[in-house]
Amino acid sequence: MSATLEHASEARRAGVQPISTTSEWTFELIQRYDEAIAECAREFKLDTYPNQIEVITSEQMLDAYASVGLPIGYAHWSYGKEFIRNEQAYRLGVQGLAYEIVINSNPCIAYLMEENSMAMQALVIAHACYGHNSFFKGNYLFRQWTEADGMLDYLVFARDYVMACEDKYGVGPVEAMLDSCHALMSHGVDRYRRPHPISHREEVQRQVERDEYARQQYNDLWRTVPVRDQAVERASKSNVFPPEPEENILYFVEKYSPALEPWQKELVRIVRKLAQYFYPQTQTKVMNEGWATFWHYTLLNRMHEKGLVNDGFMIEFLQSHTNVVAQRGFDQRGYGGINPYALGFAMMQDIRRICEHPTPEDREWFPDIAGSDWLKTLDFAMRNFKDESFIAQFLSPRLIREFRFFAIADHEDNPKIEVEAIHDDEGYRRVRRLLADQHNRDMMVPDIQVVRYNRDSDRSLVLRHVTTRGRPLQSEDADQVMKHLARLWGFKVRLEEVDAQGNVKTFRERSP
Repeated sequence: MSATLEHASEARRAGVQPISTTSEWTFELIQRYDEAIAECAREFKLDTYPNQIEVITSEQMLDAYASVGLPIGYAHWSYGKEFIRNEQAYRLGVQGLAYEIVINSNPCIAYLMEENSMAMQALVIAHACYGHNSFFKGNYLFRQWTEADGMLDYLVFARDYVMACEDKYGVGPVEAMLDSCHALMSHGVDRYRRPHPISHREEVQRQVERDEYARQQYNDLWRTVPVRDQAVERASKSNVFPPEPEENILYFVEKYSPALEPWQKELVRIVRKLAQYFYPQTQTKVMNEGWATFWHYTLLNRMHEKGLVNDGFMIEFLQSHTNVVAQRGFDQRGYGGINPYALGFAMMQDIRRICEHPTPEDREWFPDIAGSDWLKTLDFAMRNFKDESFIAQFLSPRLIREFRFFAIADHEDNPKIEVEAIHDDEGYRRVRRLLADQHNRDMMVPDIQVVRYNRDSDRSLVLRHVTTRGRPLQSEDADQVMKHLARLWGFKVRLEEVDAQGNVKTFRERSP
């Protein structure tokens, strides 16, 4: 901090004046701060989409909460319920509101709360417009699975299509379809195939083509056409369809449900596209927030060094920043698990420390990055990792000690709780692996796949759940999912639970 104050003193002696000296903001000041922060971001070679900054009220922020942060969305009762829940909690003082919401689109849209002071507006600009924005543009998961250029157009298409369906078929049937699709949203994601980029113009054209194709299928004579899909041809020969298990249940329902009408399949497709859009965010919570927090801290400190903000600004900023990255103990009030802001920011800072001032321990654990260029190393980590692999690769023994991490084993077949890993070489590796596993989506979402569609008999659908680490499905949750899947499929649905050896342990059946 003394070095920062020294730089600020030099800036003042050079005649540089702070951009503002009060807590009040204006649109002109927001623009000046944005330009200054952008200049600092260029010094650190941050690559971002163009920014679109919107200032909104607390009620509009609550509305954005309800629609999971999307600027345009279709109507659904669950969004209204979420709005009322958040509004009541906010009015009673039980919860606060985020300083901002940022949208992964091109241009990148950032919503700022009008209640924020000027220092908080600057923090949000640095955090969202240059931190999150550069992560959206650079990280491989966002580059692979989302299309920032087409997202806003697709949201418009989805909203208009749902509204048209409500006018034509009624609100009740549309809501029932969306209820079931939302229930299966976590099973509507491709993990290994790259989907076609979302384009509004292409989506409208493909919708026309799908409607025409569906119309033709009503005539049974079309089944005699000799040109057949290769996957269907292989499945016919083996009498098993699909030929390989399908993990994307919503995709399979959309393509093969014998009961859904074309408009209903399009609703399934819309929800599936939204699930895919959010998929990278569920995989990179620690990295994304850590990256954005690291850069708002770095950029605003750089502005202080240049004399563009004063000490009062920095005190307010640092107070807010400290609250964001605080990690409460398990026995402290307000504890909610590991704070992704705290862990992510600490890891980004630690990588910079390892690059600039490595210890002998760092050189032993991280020989490839110790003493290297910290900007290039952080950029490489941001672009090529997700939470699980990032923690497994870069969590250092020093951070494990600072966070006081250790591992407790509480197994069902053991009446005693055991301390499984402590602060030694073996313990560090064990803690790092366990923490990485906790951020692995595959450990949180049950592995349920479509294994058989009996299309030549009763049209029933068979799914299989492979238990991992001896974790069975929660009975109540599984029954709810089966109910919604049976509604979408229109015929009997069977869910088998299989152990690691392939033995069927239990099964459930549900009819529509």
